[in-house]
Amino acid sequence: MNTPDQHRSQPRHDPTSARYALRQKFNVMGAVMLRDMRTRFFDHGLGFLIVSLWPLAHMVVLLGIYTIAGRRAPYGESLNVFFATGLIPTLSFMYISRFMSLSLVLNRPMLAFPAVQVLDIMAARALLEIIASFIMLSLLILILVSIGENPWPVNPEQALFAYLATILLATGVGILAGVITMFFNFFATLYALLMIIVYVSSGTLFVTSALPEALSYGLSWNPVVQAVEWMRNAYYPTYSDRILDRGYLIGFGLAALCLGLSVERLFRRQMLES
Repeated sequence: MNTPDQHRSQPRHDPTSARYALRQKFNVMGAVMLRDMRTRFFDHGLGFLIVSLWPLAHMVVLLGIYTIAGRRAPYGESLNVFFATGLIPTLSFMYISRFMSLSLVLNRPMLAFPAVQVLDIMAARALLEIIASFIMLSLLILILVSIGENPWPVNPEQALFAYLATILLATGVGILAGVITMFFNFFATLYALLMIIVYVSSGTLFVTSALPEALSYGLSWNPVVQAVEWMRNAYYPTYSDRILDRGYLIGFGLAALCLGLSVERLFRRQMLES
Protein backbone atom coordinates (compact mmCIF):
# COMPACT_ATOMS: atom_id res chain seq x y z
CA MET A 1 0.00 0.00 0.00
CA ASN A 2 1.43 3.37 -1.00
CA THR A 3 1.92 6.06 1.58
CA PRO A 4 0.90 9.71 0.96
CA ASP A 5 4.57 10.57 0.44
CA GLN A 6 4.89 7.87 -2.21
CA HIS A 7 1.80 9.22 -3.96
CA ARG A 8 3.30 12.68 -3.99
CA SER A 9 6.59 11.41 -5.40
CA GLN A 10 4.97 9.67 -8.37
CA PRO A 11 4.85 11.79 -11.53
CA ARG A 12 1.43 12.93 -12.54
CA HIS A 13 0.19 13.33 -16.09
CA ASP A 14 -0.59 16.95 -16.79
CA PRO A 15 -3.54 17.03 -19.24
CA THR A 16 -2.90 20.69 -20.04
CA SER A 17 0.59 20.03 -21.44
CA ALA A 18 -0.70 18.25 -24.52
CA ARG A 19 -3.29 20.95 -25.10
CA TYR A 20 -0.64 23.64 -24.71
CA ALA A 21 1.67 21.94 -27.21
CA LEU A 22 -1.18 21.56 -29.67
CA ARG A 23 -2.22 25.17 -29.21
CA GLN A 24 1.37 26.28 -29.75
CA LYS A 25 1.55 24.20 -32.93
CA PHE A 26 -1.61 25.84 -34.28
CA ASN A 27 -0.25 29.28 -33.38
CA VAL A 28 2.95 28.59 -35.31
CA MET A 29 1.00 27.35 -38.34
CA GLY A 30 -1.24 30.41 -38.16
CA ALA A 31 1.79 32.70 -38.10
CA VAL A 32 3.27 30.95 -41.14
CA MET A 33 -0.03 31.23 -43.01
CA LEU A 34 -0.34 34.93 -42.22
CA ARG A 35 3.23 35.53 -43.35
CA ASP A 36 2.56 33.71 -46.62
CA MET A 37 -0.61 35.69 -47.26
CA ARG A 38 1.05 39.04 -46.63
CA THR A 39 4.43 38.51 -48.28
CA ARG A 40 3.14 36.86 -51.45
CA PHE A 41 0.21 39.15 -52.19
CA PHE A 42 0.69 42.93 -52.03
CA ASP A 43 1.61 42.92 -48.33
CA HIS A 44 -2.06 42.48 -47.48
CA GLY A 45 -4.09 39.48 -46.36
CA LEU A 46 -6.86 40.16 -48.89
CA GLY A 47 -4.36 39.44 -51.63
CA PHE A 48 -4.88 35.78 -50.74
CA LEU A 49 -7.97 35.87 -52.96
CA ILE A 50 -5.60 35.88 -55.92
CA VAL A 51 -4.69 32.30 -55.04
CA SER A 52 -8.27 31.34 -55.80
CA LEU A 53 -8.96 33.79 -58.61
CA TRP A 54 -5.89 32.94 -60.67
CA PRO A 55 -6.78 29.29 -61.42
CA LEU A 56 -10.42 30.36 -61.72
CA ALA A 57 -9.43 32.95 -64.34
CA HIS A 58 -7.45 30.20 -66.09
CA MET A 59 -10.61 28.10 -66.31
CA VAL A 60 -12.88 30.95 -67.38
CA VAL A 61 -10.52 32.04 -70.18
CA LEU A 62 -10.26 28.51 -71.57
CA LEU A 63 -13.98 27.93 -71.38
CA GLY A 64 -14.60 31.28 -73.09
CA ILE A 65 -12.15 30.51 -75.92
CA TYR A 66 -13.69 27.13 -76.68
CA THR A 67 -17.22 28.50 -76.45
CA ILE A 68 -16.47 31.34 -78.90
CA ALA A 69 -14.72 28.87 -81.22
CA GLY A 70 -17.90 26.83 -81.27
CA ARG A 71 -16.19 23.66 -80.16
CA ARG A 72 -18.52 20.88 -79.14
CA ALA A 73 -18.13 18.93 -75.94
CA PRO A 74 -16.20 15.69 -76.55
CA TYR A 75 -18.55 14.07 -74.04
CA GLY A 76 -21.93 15.11 -72.67
CA GLU A 77 -24.02 18.07 -73.75
CA SER A 78 -22.27 20.93 -71.97
CA LEU A 79 -18.85 22.10 -73.11
CA ASN A 80 -18.37 24.10 -69.92
CA VAL A 81 -19.16 21.21 -67.60
CA PHE A 82 -16.98 18.78 -69.55
CA PHE A 83 -13.92 21.00 -69.39
CA ALA A 84 -14.64 21.91 -65.77
CA THR A 85 -14.54 18.23 -64.81
CA GLY A 86 -11.01 18.09 -66.19
CA LEU A 87 -9.78 21.51 -65.11
CA ILE A 88 -10.85 21.19 -61.48
CA PRO A 89 -8.65 18.19 -60.57
CA THR A 90 -5.82 19.22 -62.90
CA LEU A 91 -5.49 22.83 -61.75
CA SER A 92 -6.08 21.87 -58.11
CA PHE A 93 -3.13 19.50 -58.30
CA MET A 94 -0.93 21.94 -60.20
CA TYR A 95 -1.47 24.98 -57.99
CA ILE A 96 -1.41 23.18 -54.64
CA SER A 97 1.71 21.13 -55.36
CA ARG A 98 3.46 24.01 -57.14
CA PHE A 99 3.07 26.45 -54.25
CA MET A 100 3.95 23.74 -51.73
CA SER A 101 7.16 23.03 -53.62
CA LEU A 102 8.24 26.60 -52.76
CA SER A 103 7.02 26.58 -49.16
CA LEU A 104 10.31 25.81 -47.42
CA VAL A 105 12.45 28.00 -49.65
CA LEU A 106 10.20 31.05 -49.24
CA ASN A 107 9.87 30.55 -45.48
CA ARG A 108 13.48 29.57 -44.78
CA PRO A 109 14.05 32.57 -42.42
CA MET A 110 11.31 31.30 -40.11
CA LEU A 111 13.31 28.15 -39.40
CA ALA A 112 15.65 30.34 -37.36
CA PHE A 113 12.97 30.37 -34.62
CA PRO A 114 13.17 27.27 -32.39
CA ALA A 115 9.38 26.99 -32.22
CA VAL A 116 9.05 26.68 -36.00
CA GLN A 117 9.66 23.24 -37.48
CA VAL A 118 9.89 22.13 -41.10
CA LEU A 119 6.59 20.24 -40.86
CA ASP A 120 4.87 23.34 -39.45
CA ILE A 121 5.72 25.29 -42.59
CA MET A 122 4.66 22.52 -44.96
CA ALA A 123 1.43 21.83 -43.08
CA ALA A 124 0.56 25.54 -43.00
CA ARG A 125 1.19 25.95 -46.72
CA ALA A 126 -0.81 22.80 -47.50
CA LEU A 127 -3.77 24.07 -45.47
CA LEU A 128 -3.56 27.49 -47.12
CA GLU A 129 -3.55 26.04 -50.63
CA ILE A 130 -6.35 23.58 -49.87
CA ILE A 131 -8.55 26.42 -48.59
CA ALA A 132 -7.78 28.37 -51.77
CA SER A 133 -8.69 25.32 -53.85
CA PHE A 134 -12.06 24.98 -52.11
CA ILE A 135 -12.75 28.68 -52.68
CA MET A 136 -11.88 28.27 -56.36
CA LEU A 137 -14.20 25.27 -56.65
CA SER A 138 -17.07 27.12 -54.97
CA LEU A 139 -16.66 30.16 -57.22
CA LEU A 140 -16.57 28.02 -60.35
CA ILE A 141 -19.76 26.22 -59.36
CA LEU A 142 -21.39 29.59 -58.69
CA ILE A 143 -20.36 30.86 -62.14
CA LEU A 144 -21.65 27.75 -63.89
CA VAL A 145 -24.99 27.98 -62.09
CA SER A 146 -25.28 31.70 -62.92
CA ILE A 147 -24.92 31.02 -66.68
CA GLY A 148 -27.55 28.30 -66.61
CA GLU A 149 -25.30 25.23 -66.47
CA ASN A 150 -25.85 22.19 -64.27
CA PRO A 151 -22.54 21.62 -62.42
CA TRP A 152 -23.85 18.87 -60.12
CA PRO A 153 -22.49 15.34 -60.66
CA VAL A 154 -24.71 12.31 -61.11
CA ASN A 155 -22.72 10.61 -58.34
CA PRO A 156 -21.79 13.32 -55.78
CA GLU A 157 -20.07 10.84 -53.48
CA GLN A 158 -17.62 9.69 -56.15
CA ALA A 159 -17.01 13.28 -57.26
CA LEU A 160 -16.11 14.19 -53.67
CA PHE A 161 -13.80 11.19 -53.37
CA ALA A 162 -12.12 12.11 -56.65
CA TYR A 163 -11.55 15.66 -55.43
CA LEU A 164 -10.20 14.53 -52.05
CA ALA A 165 -7.90 12.01 -53.75
CA THR A 166 -6.59 14.88 -55.89
CA ILE A 167 -5.92 16.91 -52.74
CA LEU A 168 -4.05 13.95 -51.26
CA LEU A 169 -1.97 13.59 -54.42
CA ALA A 170 -1.17 17.31 -54.55
CA THR A 171 -0.21 17.43 -50.87
CA GLY A 172 2.01 14.35 -51.04
CA VAL A 173 3.81 15.43 -54.22
CA GLY A 174 4.03 19.01 -52.93
CA ILE A 175 5.75 17.95 -49.70
CA LEU A 176 8.22 15.77 -51.58
CA ALA A 177 8.93 18.54 -54.10
CA GLY A 178 9.32 21.08 -51.28
CA VAL A 179 11.95 18.98 -49.51
CA ILE A 180 13.89 18.44 -52.75
CA THR A 181 13.72 22.15 -53.59
CA MET A 182 15.16 22.97 -50.17
CA PHE A 183 18.40 21.25 -51.20
CA PHE A 184 18.34 21.94 -54.94
CA ASN A 185 16.74 25.30 -55.72
CA PHE A 186 16.81 24.69 -59.47
CA PHE A 187 14.30 21.87 -58.95
CA ALA A 188 11.57 24.52 -58.57
CA THR A 189 12.11 25.49 -62.22
CA LEU A 190 12.19 21.86 -63.34
CA TYR A 191 8.97 21.20 -61.45
CA ALA A 192 7.26 24.17 -63.09
CA LEU A 193 8.24 22.82 -66.51
CA LEU A 194 7.01 19.37 -65.50
CA MET A 195 3.61 20.86 -64.69
CA ILE A 196 3.26 21.90 -68.34
CA ILE A 197 3.72 18.27 -69.37
CA VAL A 198 1.28 17.12 -66.70
CA TYR A 199 -1.30 19.63 -67.89
CA VAL A 200 -1.03 18.69 -71.57
CA SER A 201 -1.20 14.95 -70.85
CA SER A 202 -3.85 15.05 -68.11
CA GLY A 203 -6.83 14.54 -70.41
CA THR A 204 -8.34 17.88 -69.44
CA LEU A 205 -9.14 18.86 -73.04
CA PHE A 206 -9.87 15.40 -74.45
CA VAL A 207 -11.20 11.97 -73.52
CA THR A 208 -8.15 9.88 -72.67
CA SER A 209 -9.99 6.55 -72.80
CA ALA A 210 -11.09 7.30 -76.39
CA LEU A 211 -7.49 7.41 -77.62
CA PRO A 212 -5.76 4.35 -79.13
CA GLU A 213 -5.12 1.75 -76.46
CA ALA A 214 -1.34 2.05 -76.47
CA LEU A 215 -1.50 5.86 -76.06
CA SER A 216 -4.25 5.84 -73.43
CA TYR A 217 -2.40 3.15 -71.46
CA GLY A 218 0.78 5.24 -71.46
CA LEU A 219 -1.07 8.36 -70.31
CA SER A 220 -2.86 6.40 -67.59
CA TRP A 221 0.42 6.26 -65.63
CA ASN A 222 0.00 9.99 -65.02
CA PRO A 223 -1.90 10.09 -61.70
CA VAL A 224 -3.61 13.35 -62.69
CA VAL A 225 -5.21 11.47 -65.61
CA GLN A 226 -6.69 9.11 -63.03
CA ALA A 227 -8.08 12.08 -61.08
CA VAL A 228 -9.72 13.46 -64.24
CA GLU A 229 -11.12 10.07 -65.24
CA TRP A 230 -12.49 9.51 -61.76
CA MET A 231 -14.18 12.91 -61.74
CA ARG A 232 -15.75 12.38 -65.18
CA ASN A 233 -17.01 8.94 -64.22
CA ALA A 234 -18.84 10.65 -61.35
CA TYR A 235 -20.47 13.09 -63.79
CA TYR A 236 -21.30 10.83 -66.73
CA PRO A 237 -22.87 7.40 -66.03
CA THR A 238 -21.84 6.05 -69.45
CA TYR A 239 -18.28 7.39 -69.33
CA SER A 240 -15.73 4.63 -69.91
CA ASP A 241 -13.73 3.44 -66.91
CA ARG A 242 -11.38 1.38 -69.08
CA ILE A 243 -8.22 3.07 -67.79
CA LEU A 244 -9.54 4.24 -64.42
CA ASP A 245 -7.58 2.90 -61.44
CA ARG A 246 -8.68 4.57 -58.23
CA GLY A 247 -6.25 2.53 -56.14
CA TYR A 248 -3.31 3.73 -58.22
CA LEU A 249 -4.23 7.39 -57.65
CA ILE A 250 -4.65 6.97 -53.89
CA GLY A 251 -1.55 4.77 -53.63
CA PHE A 252 0.54 7.29 -55.59
CA GLY A 253 -0.58 10.10 -53.29
CA LEU A 254 0.11 8.10 -50.12
CA ALA A 255 3.49 6.92 -51.42
CA ALA A 256 4.54 10.49 -52.28
CA LEU A 257 3.35 11.71 -48.86
CA CYS A 258 5.21 8.96 -46.97
CA LEU A 259 8.35 9.43 -49.05
CA GLY A 260 8.29 13.20 -48.57
CA LEU A 261 7.84 12.90 -44.79
CA SER A 262 10.55 10.23 -44.59
CA VAL A 263 13.06 12.32 -46.52
CA GLU A 264 12.21 15.34 -44.36
CA ARG A 265 12.75 13.32 -41.20
CA LEU A 266 16.02 11.87 -42.48
CA PHE A 267 17.51 15.20 -43.58
CA ARG A 268 15.83 17.52 -41.07
CA ARG A 269 19.10 18.47 -39.39
CA GLN A 270 20.73 19.35 -42.71
CA MET A 271 17.77 21.53 -43.69
CA LEU A 272 17.85 23.39 -40.41
CA GLU A 273 21.61 23.90 -40.60
CA SER A 274 21.40 25.17 -44.17
